[in-house]
Amino acid sequence: MAKSSGIAGKPQRSWLNPSTWHLRTRLVLVAMALLVAICGAIGIVSYASMDMVFNKQLDIQLQQASSRANNFGRPPSNFPSSPSGRPDPLEARGQAAGTLNARFDGSTVSSSGLIDAKGNRVSLSGADEQVLLDLTKDNRPVDRSLSNGDYRLVAVESPYGDVIVTGLPLADKQSAEASLVRTMVLVSLGGLVLIGLAGTVIIRRTMRPLEQLSEVATKVSRLPLDAGEVALAVRVPPSASHPGTEVGSVGHALNQMLNNVSNALEARQESETKVRQFVADASHELRTPLTAIRGYTELLRMTENFTDDGRKSLVRMQSQSERMTTLVEDLLLLARLDEGQPLKVEDVDLTQLVIETVSDEKVMAPDHIWQLQLPDEPVMVRGDATQLHQVLANLLSNARKHTDPGTTVVTCVLLSADGSAKVTVTDNGPGIPADFQGRIFSRFARADAARSGSEGTSGLGLSIVESIISAHGGSVEVTSRPGRTEFALRLPASSNEGT
Repeated sequence: MAKSSGIAGKPQRSWLNPSTWHLRTRLVLVAMALLVAICGAIGIVSYASMDMVFNKQLDIQLQQASSRANNFGRPPSNFPSSPSGRPDPLEARGQAAGTLNARFDGSTVSSSGLIDAKGNRVSLSGADEQVLLDLTKDNRPVDRSLSNGDYRLVAVESPYGDVIVTGLPLADKQSAEASLVRTMVLVSLGGLVLIGLAGTVIIRRTMRPLEQLSEVATKVSRLPLDAGEVALAVRVPPSASHPGTEVGSVGHALNQMLNNVSNALEARQESETKVRQFVADASHELRTPLTAIRGYTELLRMTENFTDDGRKSLVRMQSQSERMTTLVEDLLLLARLDEGQPLKVEDVDLTQLVIETVSDEKVMAPDHIWQLQLPDEPVMVRGDATQLHQVLANLLSNARKHTDPGTTVVTCVLLSADGSAKVTVTDNGPGIPADFQGRIFSRFARADAARSGSEGTSGLGLSIVESIISAHGGSVEVTSRPGRTEFALRLPASSNEGT
């Protein structure tokens, strides 16, 4: 058998390996999700803290403004209970821009307004005054939306029987909080990008030993380890097989396993070589005595007189020697194919070869119906004409031996769309059991009940078919059910087909 030390196809680059790529992506996504959660939590806590600080500062300022408004314009001491004639609290000294003040006597608005950014007084609308009238007089700051924006308000009932409402705008607080949110979002996004890039590099570097293990396992999985000489030289590099780390321990164990497998493959190859050599030597040595037995048997049959029983025994002995000779020739051919001996390659007219082989079978089995389906133009292939003839003869003989008289056997030759040549041998016999189809091309595989017929077989015919077709770079398949069994051969077409 030809030596095989290569790998079927180039291995994927580590960064394209789907398993490691998905693992690395999941790790990065998990890390990013944790960072987003942490940044979100920090942002919420920071925002809540700053909101409390701003509210506390604003409440202090609001209480000071309310105190100035309530203390402004005290009535005369001889009129302690009369609020009438008190001045507008908005005119109190120290009221800053944006301050809102309103004074109510019961449900009557005595005065209301606010100081704009230029220091001018601005009157409040009726809707705004109604919002101020609805405030609870409990000296607790509340937030309300007015026509001029959002305000933090406090309503205080003075000892003089009136109610003074003081308010400060929330615009500066809201602007500061919005700026804080933007800053946290931008900083968080920048941090996430930087941490994501750094995490990707770190995780990629950390995952590199696993990728090397994956590469080695992928290469080994693609080696044809079932037969032939296999060079199992691939190993995990030392950087990923140091027992001191978790991944290194796995790499070291994988190398130990590969060493064991390599030794087992070498022992298996040595055993196969010995068996193959023994089969080849034994087959070669058996040819001479078998030829002598056949010759002496033929000589006895021609020169000596035997009784009827003696002649039958002589004929039987000659038949068995011929069968033994065929078996030895088949074993010798398989041994040569296993050794990978070069083929006698030439241009072969596959169509003409099929016609000749089917014609031979017609002579041997006239009780079968033999049909041909051939293209108009010859189909040429590159191959060994003698071995390809044996392939066709084995398939047709297989159909003849295992089907009843009257069975139709159709041999078809065609050129496939991909340029390969295809030959099918189809019969309408009882079919092959499904459990036997998977091992039908194995050596010495026989299923006595697979098809009808009593002619003995060695179980090497279909194995020879597969070996020869494989040596030609082709393939053979079988599909079978009761009433239809088809063997399909595919061979690379010659570059000058049809000539």
